[in-house]
Order: sequence, then structure tokens, then C-alpha cells
Amino acid sequence: MPTTPPPSALQPYLTPRHIALWQEADIFAAEDIAPRVTRMEAAPGRVERKVASLLASRSWFAVTVPAEYGGMGAGHVAKTILIHRIARVSAAAAAILQATLIPVGALINFATPEQKKHWLPRVADGSQLLSIASTEPDAGGHIGGIETTAERDGPEWMITGSKVHIGNAHLAGAHLVIARTAKPGVSASRALTAFMVESDRTGLTVADHQAGLGLHGFSAGRLGLDHVRVPDENRVGEVGHGLDVAQSSSILYGRANLAAISLGLHEVLVETTASYLKNRPRYGGSLSDHPVIRGRIGEMESRLRDARVLTYQAVHLRDHSLACDAELINAKYRGHSYAVQSAQDAMELHGGQAFSTDYPLQRLWRDIQYTYPPAGTGEVQRIRLADAALHEDPIQWSVRLPETAWTRADHTPHKTPVRSAP
Repeated sequence: MPTTPPPSALQPYLTPRHIALWQEADIFAAEDIAPRVTRMEAAPGRVERKVASLLASRSWFAVTVPAEYGGMGAGHVAKTILIHRIARVSAAAAAILQATLIPVGALINFATPEQKKHWLPRVADGSQLLSIASTEPDAGGHIGGIETTAERDGPEWMITGSKVHIGNAHLAGAHLVIARTAKPGVSASRALTAFMVESDRTGLTVADHQAGLGLHGFSAGRLGLDHVRVPDENRVGEVGHGLDVAQSSSILYGRANLAAISLGLHEVLVETTASYLKNRPRYGGSLSDHPVIRGRIGEMESRLRDARVLTYQAVHLRDHSLACDAELINAKYRGHSYAVQSAQDAMELHGGQAFSTDYPLQRLWRDIQYTYPPAGTGEVQRIRLADAALHEDPIQWSVRLPETAWTRADHTPHKTPVRSAP
């Protein structure tokens, strides 16, 4: 099956292994995801489990997991390729992939060797997906406002609280829960702690899935924790350092993941609109012949090209262990804002055709709204970028937590191990 090769602007960031993975992802998306999109859209109240099992069977949830734990050890450019190419066909399927990659990143960077041996091979063999549970009903994405508590009780911790908008809530076998372990008045930087909480723990409940505006098939649910007991060996990182775990994972994994989803959607928005304008007859020619129309599609293409380079440049720096916190933040911020602008242009340029339920545009418009809130809204991103401009960055996580993978430009093609779906 033919695939779309990477554009030349990305060649500086890609090795032969990346290009092989790009082709593999395109084929997978066309053969395994595309046939399911119509069903997913028709049943927004249904959690899509088959797509998760197909992704797991290829070890793609372990794309950044070191080979010693059964992962691909492929790094952040590879991760971005997978999310980006899948998002072109289904943003919901890409969201399923990216949501588990965030807690995986937290384990890679903060778990003990024993914890890594316990959790990461399960992700790699597809037997267990993960979620990160930070957002709360009242605090929202304000990590410092977390009210869920974890109290020490001998060799165990007892966790009580509520979490919302948890990606893969209904698929995950374990959740990385951020909870408050300090008394009121303690700075958030030392008040929180991270814990791995298995989904079958007594007192943990997952509310029924509720369909949202978009991302049909993706589960973003609510967790209830009522005196849930976990052993101290489930604690990830030091006591009081949960803010570090959550923030670093959001910056190093979450921002780039969402930029990749925005990019996949953005590409399809431009392609769909260009095709429509070229084939829509008007005044003896086509709509694309008119200067005003050409100006608008040209602006869409400009945004897309900017977003594409911003996204891949940022993760390329990450794979080379270079300082790139601001670049990752900016990729997410600009990637979403550019895609939203292009989505609005696409809707207007299509006229009434935009609203047809058997045409992809309304799905693309709905799905792009979901890349704004997670991992920090636009307001949060601008504040972080202001920190960079004023040289007030408190921590450079990309420097403190280096990761390298697939940076050698050899000619060994990547071969993804294919396992039976769980």
C-alpha cells in the first residue's frame, strides 16, 4: 500500500528508522484504524477497546521505553511520528496512544529500577495500559490546587479524593495518581506525591463513560478514590515531589503529544479543504481559481508548515538531550492555535457542506477542540514562555531528565515486533 513520504522540511530530524516507522504507521492507520472510524463516530458513548489492543500488539505504548524493559527505545521523534500519523486518520485513536505515554514517561524518569522492572514490561507486552490522574473537579489542571489526599498508615498509604478528565480511565489497569501528602500551608512544590494505583484496588471506582463533543471512542473519565490503600513501593519519586513528576511529564511528554495530534488534524483539514476548492465548480472554473479563496488556503498552508517544523524540531532536540522545554511548550501552543484557525477557515470555505455528518470536516473541527486544555491551556503556555523570555525558568526538565534514542543516522530499518492482541 502506498504511503505519504515525510516532507523534505522534516528530513533533518529523521533517521532511516524514523522513515520506516512513518511508513509503518501510515499503513497501520489506513488498514486498522480507518475502517473503524465510522463505527466510532456512530457510537460516541462506547469506549473503543479494539484500537487499544491493536496499538498494544505493536508495542507502541512502549515506544520510548528502553529495550531492557521490552520497549522500542525509539524516543520522542518516533513517538511523535506515531501520534501524528494516526491522528490524520483518527484523533481519538491517537489520543488513546498518547494518554498512556505520559505516565510511562513519568515511570521512565522517576521510578526506581525495581518499579521499572514491574511496570514497564507490562506496558511493553500490551498487558497493561496506564493513565495519569492529576486533574480534579474544582482545581482543574491547577496542580497546586489538588485536594486528593494520601495519608501514611504504617507501610501503606490511604488515598481519598476525585479525579476527572482522565485519559484512558476505562482502559487503564493502573493510574498514576497525584495526591497531597503535606498539611495545609506547605508549598505545592513539596506538598504532593505520586502513586501507582491499580484499577482493582478496593475503594477505586471509575464512573460510567460519558460521550463528549469529539474524540468519540476515547475514554476521558472520572475516578473516585475512597480510602484506597496502596503500599509504599507504589510511590513514584520522593515524598513531596509529586509536582515534579506531574509537571515534567506534562512538559516533556504531554505538550509534544498534543502538538502531534493537532498536526495530524491540521494536515487533513488543509488537504480536505484544498481538494474541495479544486473540485468545486464556480464561474466557469473552480473555487480555487479565485484570489480571495487562494489567499485563505495559502494562509492555512503557511500555518501548517510552521506547526510541522515546530513540532518535529522540539522533539528532535529532546532526543538529543538538548534544552527544549520552551520549544515543547511552544509546539503545543502554536500547534493548537494554528490548527483551530485553519479549522475555522475550512468550515467557512466549505459553506453548508461543512456540516454534513457523512463528511469528515465536522469531526475534525470537533476533535481539534480537545488539544487546548490538556497539559496546560494557552494561558499557561504563554506564562511559561514569558518565563523563558525573562530568563526566569525555574527548572529545565529537558536538561535535568535527559533521554536519547534513535539519534544515530544508520541504515538499519526498524522492525516493530507484532504480538497477539490482548
